[in-house]
Amino acid sequence: MSVEQEERAIRCLVAKVGLDGHDRGAHVIARAFRDAGFEVVYSGLHRAPEDIVQAAVQEDVDVLGISILSGAHNTLVPKVIEGLKEYDAFEDTLILVGGIVPDDDETELKQLGVAEVFGPGTPMEETVEFIRNNVPERA
Repeated sequence: MSVEQEERAIRCLVAKVGLDGHDRGAHVIARAFRDAGFEVVYSGLHRAPEDIVQAAVQEDVDVLGISILSGAHNTLVPKVIEGLKEYDAFEDTLILVGGIVPDDDETELKQLGVAEVFGPGTPMEETVEFIRNNVPERA
């Protein structure tokens, strides 16, 4: 990690995409990320994939954490990934998904470019450590 990166806080967007109205977990994650020293932006509820892409690009985030409990991850996450690619923001964004994701779907999401899927009950320290160890280098 470069000196510049050490000085710059890791920027995270915690995103709720689609019609999923459950955001308690997203708030818990956002607070844990802040407590870990990350800069956190929260998208709010009911965001379209395009809204999430715009926010990630405008905020120049290092990490995009998508919280989905609605089961629509196979539809919504690929749209977000495609949008990031269109803006040339995919390569330098660590994409995480949190929620209830079946194993087969998790494999598919990882093939698309999701770095990790965190299910309910994942210890916060594990998620924070994963981010610190995997956040993309900035040029």
